[in-house]
Amino acid sequence: MEVTQWERRAITPPQAPALTVAPVVPASGASVAISVEPAGWEDLAAQVAACTKCELHTGRIQTVFGVGARHAEWLVIGEAPGAEEDKRGEPFVGRAGQLLNSMLAGIGLARETVYIANILKCRPPNNRDPKPDEVLCCEPYLMAQIALLQPKLILAVGRIAAQNLLKVQTPIGKLRGQRHAFGPQAIPLIVTYHPAYLLRSPSEKRRAWEDLLFAQRLFRELA
Repeated sequence: MEVTQWERRAITPPQAPALTVAPVVPASGASVAISVEPAGWEDLAAQVAACTKCELHTGRIQTVFGVGARHAEWLVIGEAPGAEEDKRGEPFVGRAGQLLNSMLAGIGLARETVYIANILKCRPPNNRDPKPDEVLCCEPYLMAQIALLQPKLILAVGRIAAQNLLKVQTPIGKLRGQRHAFGPQAIPLIVTYHPAYLLRSPSEKRRAWEDLLFAQRLFRELA
């Protein structure tokens, strides 16, 4: 299968139903101690690079902070770094990253014009799902990135990202196709499938394309 092949189809995006709002406040019992107001991007990146708050730091090559325009209006949030991301220090590289690039290009966005980050900054061993305590340790870093970026729209890519951002256990199939809101600023948040899942299940690309068109239309309405 050609990873870079992403077919454009004339699909009418779904109408946006009622807004749902998810809190930014971490779950009770979290024990994380980072600056909630870092001096800037470089200060925050240095904090992430030095992080030893969970066991994942013992097996990483490096942290994967994020990549893209630091004044981007679109924020793409995925799950966690994989082996290639751990080596290169950049999210969404390899085949899944190529497909994400093609997905964004399909709605007129270049990779370098958006900002891309993950729920976790370190790779879980054997690419397993993130554990709740690992997510809690990384959550303040992601919240600080969002505060610095102040995006107009968040695209949550995959089940792990969507459920953790929205603080729900709802299946991704029921989260996609609607407008959610994130945090006290009610940043519009759209859910779609992870590129790695689409590589395994290419029949779902049509639904992912619908999600992208929906996000594009919503963003234009916000302009």
